[in-house]
Amino acid sequence: MRILSTIRKQRSRWQTGARHALAGCLLTALAGCSLAPTYHRPDIAIPANYKEASGLWAPAAPADTLARGDWWQIFGDTALDGLEHKLDASNPSLAVALSRYDMAHAYEGELRSGLFPHLGVDGGPSNNRQSNNRPLRGSNQPNEYDANTAQFSADYEFDFWGRVRNEVAAGKAQAQAADADLASAKLSLQSQLADLYIQLRGYDIQAHILADSLDAYRKGLVLTQNRMEGGIASGLSVARAKNQLSDAMAQAAEVTAQRALTEHAIATLVGVSASQFSLPSSDIQIGLPMIPSEIPSTLLQRRPDIAAAERRTFAANADIGVARAAFYPSFSLSALFGWQNTGNGSLLSAGNRMWALGPIGALSLFDGGLRRSREREAKAGFDEAAGQYRVTVLTAFQQVEDNLSLLTNLSHEAHDEDDAATAAQDAATIATNRYSEGIVNYLDVVTAQTSYLQAKRNAEQVRTRRLQASVNLIRALGGGWSGTEMKKPPTDQPVAAVP
Repeated sequence: MRILSTIRKQRSRWQTGARHALAGCLLTALAGCSLAPTYHRPDIAIPANYKEASGLWAPAAPADTLARGDWWQIFGDTALDGLEHKLDASNPSLAVALSRYDMAHAYEGELRSGLFPHLGVDGGPSNNRQSNNRPLRGSNQPNEYDANTAQFSADYEFDFWGRVRNEVAAGKAQAQAADADLASAKLSLQSQLADLYIQLRGYDIQAHILADSLDAYRKGLVLTQNRMEGGIASGLSVARAKNQLSDAMAQAAEVTAQRALTEHAIATLVGVSASQFSLPSSDIQIGLPMIPSEIPSTLLQRRPDIAAAERRTFAANADIGVARAAFYPSFSLSALFGWQNTGNGSLLSAGNRMWALGPIGALSLFDGGLRRSREREAKAGFDEAAGQYRVTVLTAFQQVEDNLSLLTNLSHEAHDEDDAATAAQDAATIATNRYSEGIVNYLDVVTAQTSYLQAKRNAEQVRTRRLQASVNLIRALGGGWSGTEMKKPPTDQPVAAVP
């Protein structure tokens, strides 16, 4: 009998242990539960290579943490380098983006606090008077009494359905999107500054071209006036010379005005009042950077706007899990320990102790379709974020192709414009010499010189556009490139559906 009793006790212990283990496994399984759909990055069908270049697509994913470096140094201009560093330190729009970045990370921390128990302590003395007509008031109760309390409390919600974890995951993804937004704002402002600086230097060179032409036109006017006084030229030739000079002076004034506006825009970007900012003129041409003949699409992974759109898509997917968790009961555990008395004796005496401990469960049985509507809203939010991600990626591809095409065609255009300027210069020289010899009239000189001036300005404008297209290509690829980044992916590497 004693042996049988021992066996029964042992079996009871095993059963109790098994129940405890089963309950622990159940709680562990529930703690790892998430009602969010399995996340898949939205698919986009892409071609095998670039249309405007020989670079290949490579398996791509947001990688905006890759270093971009001081990509503008590829243009070899120390003044531009100084302005870019000043922009990083003083641009007000960048400060706004940084504030949003800080807010997003603070919100992530706010959501993450839901994973931990909340502890609190409170207490305080109070003097109270109860109404003479208080319901169920005892006859021996005093009208006035003291109530002193001191207590500790703790609350913890069991995240069985993954609501809190999905909120934290969404908050983390939104913080990562804010990181990418900050990088995107920085890259955008840097490229705007480089674009404006190149434009300003283009105006400087055009002003130099116009200044040379004005000198020639003034000499031509004096020559024509002298010839008219000698009876060789007519007043018509003098009028044409004056018209030519005045028109060139008007062009020079327009270039000066446009340069001033560009300089003011640069001042704002670097955080300086336009009234206190100036850049000295320079007619030194900015060197055209060497554009790689092959551009792998892995460079495009660094575009921070793509990373931000993808992270927001992930956050929207986690929001679906948050909405679904509302269909299930919530469980939490509350605990309280403290002391309470009516002002008599020591508050912390053993007889004044109070405590409470117990679980709390809640489930909404009817809400008029509120939870179902919130789930549909979360799904629609995911569809919107996924669509925005696809738009961002396709726009990035377009911008790369646009600027590759521009660089290719502007290179041909620049060659033709340079040839046109050389021919126009020869024609202007011949016309001027023949006019001095009295072989042609001044209309031939005016025509040739005007054509030369226009050809020179056109050539400089094309050069400026080529430099700006280089900046825009760098921006479209998410930053500059280096030798290690330009490694071509293997030709047998599978093409990804998502860049």
